[in-house]
Amino acid sequence: MTIGRTLAALSLVACIGCSSGGVTMPNTSEVGGKTLVLNGVGVRAESIVRVYAAGLYLETKSTDADAIIRSNGPKRIVIRFIRSVSKDQLVDAFTESFAKNSRDGLDHAQPDIDRLLGSLEPVKAHDEMTFTFVPGVGTTVTTNGHDKLTVSNDAFASVMLSVWLGPNPPTAEVKKGMLGQ
Repeated sequence: MTIGRTLAALSLVACIGCSSGGVTMPNTSEVGGKTLVLNGVGVRAESIVRVYAAGLYLETKSTDADAIIRSNGPKRIVIRFIRSVSKDQLVDAFTESFAKNSRDGLDHAQPDIDRLLGSLEPVKAHDEMTFTFVPGVGTTVTTNGHDKLTVSNDAFASVMLSVWLGPNPPTAEVKKGMLGQ
């Protein structure tokens, strides 16, 4: 699959609530001793093939992408895969999204991005990937409940969130779904 098709395969159709695309997301999530609320959830699909449902958890609901990216509070993105995606497809999609959405250039974040890309593994239907940011701890990437990587640089959370909430998300629906619109 080409990068373009991979990104198309991962485009979101906005859905709000705790169930989207047949995938249920809890209304809250515990992060760093705080209860976060489900801000928005959507299903990323190519044509009629659903790829994953993604939920964004924040301390307080918000529709302001820039404020969410800049905020230093705990955050979590939960991705539940509906179909299998290869490591190469994941790496290609993330690489392109980082390049399209980095506001300050990738130089300062590139070593952490490289570590993230190296930690990715192929996923199957029903697998879950989680990106959790806790101030002072950093961003932890978890797959199926197993920690894969923690990036201790707090600024990396902004780079990670920009993949979905930045100025050039894969589709407008991606951003709308995560923002609860």
